[in-house]
Amino acid sequence: MATEKTTVYESDRALKISIVVQFQEMIGDLGSSRELIWRLFLREFTSRYKQSFLGLIWVIINPLATVGVFVYLSSAGILKIGDTGVPYVVYAVVGLTIWNLFASCVSACSGSVASAGAMIGKINFPKVSLVIAAALQSIVEFLVRLSLTLAVFILFGVVPSWKIIFLPLVLVPLFLMALGLGLFLALATVLIRDVSYVVSLATNFMMFLIPILYPPLKTGIIAKITTWNPFAQLIMAPRDLVLYGTFSNTTGWLWSTLLAVASFLFFWRVFHMAETKIAERI
Repeated sequence: MATEKTTVYESDRALKISIVVQFQEMIGDLGSSRELIWRLFLREFTSRYKQSFLGLIWVIINPLATVGVFVYLSSAGILKIGDTGVPYVVYAVVGLTIWNLFASCVSACSGSVASAGAMIGKINFPKVSLVIAAALQSIVEFLVRLSLTLAVFILFGVVPSWKIIFLPLVLVPLFLMALGLGLFLALATVLIRDVSYVVSLATNFMMFLIPILYPPLKTGIIAKITTWNPFAQLIMAPRDLVLYGTFSNTTGWLWSTLLAVASFLFFWRVFHMAETKIAERI
């Protein structure tokens, strides 16, 4: 009996050591790929906007058009938005800016590996660098949208909470959730190219399901779903921090943050374990 316990203990210990070694390898891959990630980012950024007449301005036009539609529907009495506590345009632009950080990151990461098939077939390098480089694109677009948000604050005479200085920290869990999903979807897209279309449909659907362009409901089934929806909590928390200086659901944001970190680490490990098989599937 004692021998069996010793065997189980040694097995658990070996498993823990194996996991630690894997994460050390993963971190090492990122460290050794810093220059490659930067080069990939510059290449993608340049190619995306090189032959575009408006360039990065499209990053601003899209949320403006979406907000414009909702403002029209509200003013025409077709859609009842409800009380947002601040001018609706400000509320909607802040929400969309935060949401697009998530949506653009997931979308860019999901297709990053499949679109680099020629490079993967010729060069042996950490494939995670493709996903990270794609994620950096979403950060740049987010920074551009922040200029629109600032302009809207000035135009409507709204002063954000001083706690906006903590916005980068509050956005980290949202970004990790998006990056984790992006790693998983990047693998899925290699196997099934239709996944990229599903991602586009899913993100568009989620934008209306989550209270981004309207205040969260207080009662009903939708209100309960929102309370337990980690995506909603991770988006509502930074928006509430900017506009009101507080969280509407601190507990929900905390457990959603834990889920985001755990999901990121899990999918990162899955991606690392499957990395050697990617070239065979491209």
